[in-house]
Amino acid sequence: MRLTKTLLVVSAIAALSAVALTGCSSGSTAGASGGGSLTVAKPDGAAILSTQTNNPFISTGSGMSLGYDRMIYEPLAIVNPVGKNETTPWLASKVEWNADYTQLTVTPRSGVKWSDGKPFTADDIVFTYTMIKNTPALDLAGLKLADVKKDGGNVVLSFSESKFVKQGDVLQVTIVPEHQWKSISDPSKDPVKDAVGTGPYTIKSFSSQGVVLKARTDYWGGKVPVGQLKYLEYNDNTGLLRALQSKEADWAQIFITDYQKNYVDKDPKHNVFWGANVLSPDMVLVNTTKAPFNDVAFRKAVNMVVDRKAHAEKARSNAGPELTSVTGIPQPTGDQYIAPEYKDKTFSIDVDGAKKVLTDAGYTWKDGALIDPSGNPVSFTLQDPQGWNDYVTGIQLVATQVKSTLGADAKVATPDADTWFTNMATGNFDAALHWSGSGSNPWHIYDDVMNGAYLEQAADGKVSDNFGRYSNPEATALLKQYAQASDDATRTDALNKIQKIFVEDVPAIPIGTHPQLGEYNTRTFTGWPSEKDQYATADPTQPSAVQVIMNLKPAGK
Repeated sequence: MRLTKTLLVVSAIAALSAVALTGCSSGSTAGASGGGSLTVAKPDGAAILSTQTNNPFISTGSGMSLGYDRMIYEPLAIVNPVGKNETTPWLASKVEWNADYTQLTVTPRSGVKWSDGKPFTADDIVFTYTMIKNTPALDLAGLKLADVKKDGGNVVLSFSESKFVKQGDVLQVTIVPEHQWKSISDPSKDPVKDAVGTGPYTIKSFSSQGVVLKARTDYWGGKVPVGQLKYLEYNDNTGLLRALQSKEADWAQIFITDYQKNYVDKDPKHNVFWGANVLSPDMVLVNTTKAPFNDVAFRKAVNMVVDRKAHAEKARSNAGPELTSVTGIPQPTGDQYIAPEYKDKTFSIDVDGAKKVLTDAGYTWKDGALIDPSGNPVSFTLQDPQGWNDYVTGIQLVATQVKSTLGADAKVATPDADTWFTNMATGNFDAALHWSGSGSNPWHIYDDVMNGAYLEQAADGKVSDNFGRYSNPEATALLKQYAQASDDATRTDALNKIQKIFVEDVPAIPIGTHPQLGEYNTRTFTGWPSEKDQYATADPTQPSAVQVIMNLKPAGK
């Protein structure tokens, strides 16, 4: 188990700067803010800035798309997906789970004020979680809250099922002020133009040209190191890359082909690119309900000829390490979770072995083309959205490899993103390169591709996960057992069995790591997260973005 049941504020010391921690005491440096400015940028297009939406529960709004909401609203705690997967208390000074993770007791941090000057209290926590409980459209993470109540100075959250695998989803809910939100009739749609939060910044200006935040002088966490944040939008990755190269933008999250040459080397003393290796592999999702991937023999054969080294080098530009474990678990982040029988089992290209698997299953070859047991040529199409260069390169590599080694007619299609998302949800695909869920343990990896519960929850023929429609009651039961277990031994046993099914039945084909990317420079501020200091990822849209800002220091100090 990586997340401890009791997390005191002292556990935050390694992640927070000494300056930030002083904000918890009466000797706080509140009343001051630092100087300087940082420009944060995204490549989503100008349309994001056409309407101001500061509602943190609207993921497509300007605040969440650009990430500036992370600097205005704050969570109870921040869970680190890298490093030691530690949890840093934030608006809570203490959080404690019961043995089976169905109940969370929260101690609100004292001395915190909303940006309009009103005090933050336990009532705000109760209000926020009750609002989510009563508004299904807000329960994006499926928290399944059963009860929310105050207990003395604490708040107790009760759930209808164990939240062990979703601790981050629970703890990283953004808390909103009751005194403002109680009058909002539909919190799932209201843009909340007047953003009132506990975070270190407030909105100074909003326009189609960008968003400017100014640092608070009364922030509970102490002196805010950066006086101003500017958020800009660019039309695509190319435009944003130029802005990073020209020093117009300071902090971003984009995929950069040959990042060393195209970004780092433009200012090698200051420019930093970091792909944080989280527990989230990229996989070739295969439609297990139709030929050829309804045959486990063919799935195994493809799994045996995929060139994962080429994927890391050519598709991902070495942004993250090569995926090596046959379990699909990224290393070294997930070393502790790999089942004993697979500790030393790594992927290798085995064309002869793959052909034997196919031959034993009744496949033949005619003029170099693979023929299935029914006498039909084997063909399939890999699809990913046009413009997603890393993913399109990835499926092109797979198609070429499978065609040249096994003789299957592997094609590539690049529909627009909306069509692709619909195809995945409805099962209108043969295979596609897709990311997997991530968390502080590998449960999300396997849940995404093996949990039959998603098939039972399908609406109008659409599923929200397990897009390959893999059906295995044993795997579904083991995933549920892991999620609801009350001890580590039970979880470990379930996870080991899940890995065995994954390796032997190949419900999806793991192909590469899926790091959380981040680009920044150290020209004006230092203290950023990095491979050597993994207190957070460097992605400015994540909950930890506020933690990163509060850890910065002026360069040279």
